[in-house]
Amino acid sequence: MSAETADTAEPAESTAGAPDPGERRREQRGWYFYDFACSVYSTSVLTVFLGPYLTSIAKAAADADGFVHPLGIPVRAGSLFAYAVSASVIVAVILMPVVGAAADRSGRKKPLLAAAAYVGATATAGMFFLDGTRYLLGAFLLIVANAAISVSMVLYNAYLPQIAEPDERDAVSSRGWAFGYTSGALVLVLNLILYTGHDSFGLSESDAVRICLASAGVWWGAFTVVPLRRLRDRRVTPGGHGAVGSGWRQLMATLRDMRRHPLTLSFLLAYLVYNDGVQTVISQASVYGSEELGLDQTTLITAVLLVQILAVAGALGMGRLAQVYGAKRTILASLIVWTLILVAGYFLPADTPVYFYALAAAIGLVLGGSQALSRSLYSHLVPRGKEAEYFSAYEMSDRGLSWLGPLVFGLAYQLTGSYRDAIISLVIFFVVGSVLLARVPVRLAVAAAGNPVPERI
Repeated sequence: MSAETADTAEPAESTAGAPDPGERRREQRGWYFYDFACSVYSTSVLTVFLGPYLTSIAKAAADADGFVHPLGIPVRAGSLFAYAVSASVIVAVILMPVVGAAADRSGRKKPLLAAAAYVGATATAGMFFLDGTRYLLGAFLLIVANAAISVSMVLYNAYLPQIAEPDERDAVSSRGWAFGYTSGALVLVLNLILYTGHDSFGLSESDAVRICLASAGVWWGAFTVVPLRRLRDRRVTPGGHGAVGSGWRQLMATLRDMRRHPLTLSFLLAYLVYNDGVQTVISQASVYGSEELGLDQTTLITAVLLVQILAVAGALGMGRLAQVYGAKRTILASLIVWTLILVAGYFLPADTPVYFYALAAAIGLVLGGSQALSRSLYSHLVPRGKEAEYFSAYEMSDRGLSWLGPLVFGLAYQLTGSYRDAIISLVIFFVVGSVLLARVPVRLAVAAAGNPVPERI
């Protein structure tokens, strides 16, 4: 087939309705495995180990007043992790429009996905060398790994409308999250064995933590091979030169194009707000548990393991609820639960693991479902042929613009010295996000994007 013929034919292939359902299912199974690969970073590294460990390293390097001074800036040691998370997503904001434009213009998502995944996996594996007072190394590796996973998710999410029919997307998206939480739970079990039995393995506690951090990078890199073998590239917009250089211009063009779809933009704004709260709770929960509630690392690991196990059931269960009540109503219900979780967390007494486990169970039941349904709902609002650039904007809401929550959390602690004040400050994200989402008429939004409207949405 000539290049000219391919350019004409490939847009038709970019829809989910490929002529071979078996091939589409094969791609879906491969797609699930990227969640399986990278979710270990989100759970073992970002949620469990790195926050408390990097905080302890920063405290070891702090002056008598409890401050470290990166680039001469006084930073309370307990705020360093939150600030580093904020910095990482600012870096991602810069990179994601470039990657989205390059993917759409070249039609080559897979090489870009591979590059982002292996940069992140390498940075995560490099956390093995994080010890002593090397808080700057830890902050740098966190910024690189977190930015890389955000960039890779732009490309990963952009495959969803290409590999799943409109009526399949809630289920396919939920299965992807379930795969991710399954891998997170499996690796956390191995982490728990290593951490609690580190003496019998001849390791110090620090050695065990560093091995757990580095092994997440190895896992991420190893299982990324599966989606890279099964997913296929599609060219969905005409090719052109200067894709990388025009990344920001492409983003501006995407936002201008979104003005033609104001309801899509309204959903994205709502998601930006409430997901900022979700991401901050996920990344700061272990710091809150260890520093404010005085819980040990074993308790934190088992609590997050509980989250992972219940999140599998939660993602699949909320997917079923969405088939009955619609994705929008199901997401709104989950945001009410998130708000109640934060209020309960504020009043949680110290040194009471049983209550912390109860909150972890509640988080698990709503975490995967709220994120999976948000992704699938948004996929209905994306005009065909613009998946990567629209999902670049989505990913900036999902991860790349989730800098405000960690910044608010870090500033609240910096100013008050209380993690309780920091955690309750996040309620505003769920309240405002719920109000904004409730105002979006999603059926009209799907039709306005030129897509078929599912029976339930």
